[in-house]
This record gives sequence, C-alpha cells and structure tokens, in this order.
Amino acid sequence: MFDTQGRRYFDANSSWWVNLFGHAHPDVNAAIKAQLDTLPHVMLAGCTHEPAVRLAERLSVRTGGSLGHVFFASDGASAVEIALKQSFHSWRNQGQTLRREFVCLKNGYHGETIGALAVTDVAIFRDAYDPLLMHAHIVESPDSRLNNEDAAFSALRSLLDERGEHIAAVIVEPLVQGAAGMVMHSPEYLRKVRALTRQHGVHLIADEIAVGCGRTGTFFAWEQVDTAQWPDFVTLSKGITGGTLPLSLVLTTEAVYRAFWSDDVSRGFLHSHSYTGNALACAAANAVLDRFDAGQIQANRVQASALSEAFAVLSEHPRVKNFRQRGMILAFDVTDAGDRFSERFHLAARRHELLIRPIGSTVYLMPPYVIDQAAADFLAHAVGVTLNEVLHHAA
Repeated sequence: MFDTQGRRYFDANSSWWVNLFGHAHPDVNAAIKAQLDTLPHVMLAGCTHEPAVRLAERLSVRTGGSLGHVFFASDGASAVEIALKQSFHSWRNQGQTLRREFVCLKNGYHGETIGALAVTDVAIFRDAYDPLLMHAHIVESPDSRLNNEDAAFSALRSLLDERGEHIAAVIVEPLVQGAAGMVMHSPEYLRKVRALTRQHGVHLIADEIAVGCGRTGTFFAWEQVDTAQWPDFVTLSKGITGGTLPLSLVLTTEAVYRAFWSDDVSRGFLHSHSYTGNALACAAANAVLDRFDAGQIQANRVQASALSEAFAVLSEHPRVKNFRQRGMILAFDVTDAGDRFSERFHLAARRHELLIRPIGSTVYLMPPYVIDQAAADFLAHAVGVTLNEVLHHAA
C-alpha cells in the first residue's frame, strides 16, 4: 500500500484479516465488475440468483455435504447472531424449551453486537454494555502456552454434566483465538469437545470468521479436527470476499434446517438483512473459491514455511517468548513490553514500511497470501528492527 506521500507499507495484518490475496486483486475485481453489469443485487426473499446458489453449493461440498444449508448475512457479528438464534429457535421448535443458555471460552471474541457480545469475553468491548446482555457460561480456554488443554476440557465437561439439558450451544474459535492474542490449541481438544457436545445433545458453533479461508493451513480450520464429525454451525466472513465487500455466512446441518421447515410462519427463521446474499459480494466470494480450487492451500503451505524460516532468528530474541505458528498465522509474546506497547509498536513499524497492530504485548502476523522468501525476509527484518527500537526507547 502507498500513502499520500508515496511511502509504501506492507499490510502484515491483511487489514484486520480480510485481504487474502493483497489489495485490489485482479481476479476478484474482475468478478465484481462482471457481476455489476449483470445484477448488482436482488432480495433473497422468495428470489435467488446464480452467484449465491453457486457459493452455497461450493461451500457445502467443502464440508463433504455435512453442512448443506447456508444462511447469508453481512458481517461476522451478524453471522454469530444468526447461529445463536438458529440454535435456540431450532431447539424450541423441537420442544426442548429449556435449551436457552450458551457457553463460550475465556478471552474469546465473537463480535460486538448484543448477542455476539454475550459470548465474547473481552472486557474492553463487553463491559459497557453488560446490563444489556444475556450472560453466557464462560469456561477456561485451552492455551498451548499454559499446557492446560486437559484442565480446560474438564471445566467444559463439568459444566455440561451439570447444565447440559439447559445448554443450546457451545461456541469456539477453532485452533486460534484471535483477539485473545492468537492463543492456539490443538485439534485434539476440539475432537473431545465435539464428542462431548454430541454426548449431551448440545450444538457446537465453530466461529471461523477469522480462522477460515485458509488461514490455519486448510480452508476450514475444522478440516484439521475431524471431517467426519463437523460442528452444527460454521460461520464465515472476513476473507471470504478477499477484502472487497461485506459478506458473512452461516453453514448448518439438515437437522437444524428441518427444525424450521413448517407452514407455521412463527416456526420459521425470521432474520432479515436488506443486503443478504448480495450478488456482488457472492461473485467476489466465488472468485476467492476459484483461487482455492486452483491450489491456494498448497501455495499457503509453502508460504507458511517461508515465514517460519525467516522468523527463526527472531524466535531466539531474548525478549521474545512463546513463538507460535498455525498456517499463515504467526505470533509471539514480548516480555517486559512496557506501557502502550501495541500503540508504540504500530507507530514505529510505519517507519519501517510495515502496517501491523499487536494485541497487547503479542506481536502477530496474518499476512495476505503473497509471501515469497524475499517478502518473508523483509517482514522478519522489519519486525525485528521495530521490536528493538521500541524496546530500546522503553528502557
């Protein structure tokens, strides 16, 4: 990217994790332009259009047909709202009216609308609105830095043993909790959670808004967990349109879909967005899937390896700890970072041609999928120089 003075910057956080292929990718732009001359938008209420149908079918295929139904919305928080409402309402339609409680993980983030905030455990976003929120159960989150996955799972198991018949759904960010500071956990934890929720008849919502679309090394993060036992809901947004247009989707099962199938309108899922399934956004998303069909995941694995190699030296820095990587997400914590570290790092990085936003004292990269060894080396150098500069001035 270039500013008004012509200075260049590498967007290392993909503008909050949305630009999969960099800014203004020609294939995505061309798909939007072609759709603009065909049909910009039509309401998905008794109508449909080819880009939406094609997108839904292609995403379903990527789950092996396990999640065969797609609900369209506009942004990540809206997708979470929809998944929560569909879970609660589908249970009610099936006569399980006690199931009206939700479970989320400590430090989890799922959006900033009222329902999404209720399952978000980030105080700066949630606390001002706490009087408006339903109160979800918050259980320990698994954290590879703490080696606590067994304890975290035991906490969830104890809660479901006690309150299982009252729980509608458990919501998780698979493999990486983004806003918590790129907190990572293993697929095995999620396999046990999936088995536990099935045991108690509880829905599982996999919030892949941040970690989907190839970020963790597979298109869906859940593919690394168990492709025979998918969650009841998967949410997608952010990268699905390659950072061009707002779009989110909720994928769910035949069982959930059937719970709403009725001539009684009150049993239907009445949730509307004027721009639901916008044709331009769906066209962009289909262009994104075209890239994945052409081998993007394999390319990402090469790029992730380049990042790992380039940052190996920085991982040995005396003030760096908990260096971790999952696919195209790389992070480390800085010890004795000092006050306002994130802001100071962000501003200093600009002087080294880098747009990057740490979370607290955690520096992370979630770059677009344009990494070759030269780009990886540049990023490692720029991050290292910035880190030393910020730590020196804080001393």
